[in-house]
Amino acid sequence: MIQQTVRISAKVGLYAQLVNQLVQAAARFNADIFLTYKGRKVNLKSVLGVLSLAIPKQAEITLEVSGDDEIEALQGVIATLERFE
Repeated sequence: MIQQTVRISAKVGLYAQLVNQLVQAAARFNADIFLTYKGRKVNLKSVLGVLSLAIPKQAEITLEVSGDDEIEALQGVIATLERFE
């Protein structure tokens, strides 16, 4: 299992369209990917789960990834987040 804290730099935080892109990126991997924000942990492969966190701009989130392709999964999710800037 690996963890990394990331700051959301999207100008409006994570809204529906961005969350959908993020979930699609996560779904490409076999690894279990969880996102934690303000003590609430959700499966990153769940659109409703991520939307329920209402993550604003400049928020810090923690990604927790475990599985055979965990390194590639973490890199893929972070790359997707970086495109939101």
